Amino acid sequence: MRYISELKEGSRIQDIYLCKHKQGAVTKTGKPYETVILQDRTGQLDAKIWDPNSEGICDFDVLDYIYVAGSVSSFNGQLQASLRQVRKADEGEYIPADYLPVTRKNTKMMMGELLTFIESVKNPYLKKLLKSFFEEDGPFIKTFVSHSAAKTVHHSFVGGLLEHTLSVVRLSDYLAANYPAINRDLLISCAMLHDIGKTRELSAFPMNEYTDDGQMLGHIMIGAEMIHDHIREIPDFPAKLETEVKHCILAHHGEYEYGSPKKPAILEAIALNLADNTDAKLETMTEILENAGDNNDWLGFNRFFESNLRRTGGN
Repeated sequence: MRYISELKEGSRIQDIYLCKHKQGAVTKTGKPYETVILQDRTGQLDAKIWDPNSEGICDFDVLDYIYVAGSVSSFNGQLQASLRQVRKADEGEYIPADYLPVTRKNTKMMMGELLTFIESVKNPYLKKLLKSFFEEDGPFIKTFVSHSAAKTVHHSFVGGLLEHTLSVVRLSDYLAANYPAINRDLLISCAMLHDIGKTRELSAFPMNEYTDDGQMLGHIMIGAEMIHDHIREIPDFPAKLETEVKHCILAHHGEYEYGSPKKPAILEAIALNLADNTDAKLETMTEILENAGDNNDWLGFNRFFESNLRRTGGN
């Protein structure tokens, strides 16, 4: 199989990919065409079927595995495939695991490290809260370990939520060690819990799309509700501590414009926002550079960073 990450301008493709998206449209002259997003475990590729009624184009739907033949060109600085043949692939022609982006890190080792942080939390109520999610809730654990952390921006792969969460916890641990005024137990706990709402905001792969709750509530509100429900099962959980935990969750995006219902009002909420933002931005930039392949020139304007980006130069 030739993976999407291996394709370059001028490449010819004759292979099977997952159809992640399909939409009909018309050109300026009124001619119908179709836009298709092809996916494998290394990424996605925009593709066009300029003549959807031609002989070589057979019926297929979103989330079908499809055999495609065509060529790759560049449009507005991005690779784009033009497809002349498409058919639905038969079972046995493909291995599903080849089409799901997966973390390169060992999920068992990451989960094991995350659990060691629970043991380092001294507050009995916070420790019980963390255990209720990450040690006692089987369905949640299964979903959490295999979930993505985003639809597209960063950690948008199987295991991405676990990888991102662990990174935020590590950064939080570093901040707590260097700023003694931080309540480490509160920060570590909120770092572990900050994105649990994404297990309900996004559907599982291969869809990885926003659910109804994700569209209408968002992971921040969903996460706060999940925490509230678990705390109700912990006898005598301090009301003030519950408020502080939920505030950190509600404020972890830092600004209203970034979807945060509240701005950080306590030290731990500020630290959590910094740790979350640091990992999200550095991972996003890392993924951009990886997708750029051997391009050492300017990569063009990026909306997320609001800047023209390039790889660091040599010595």
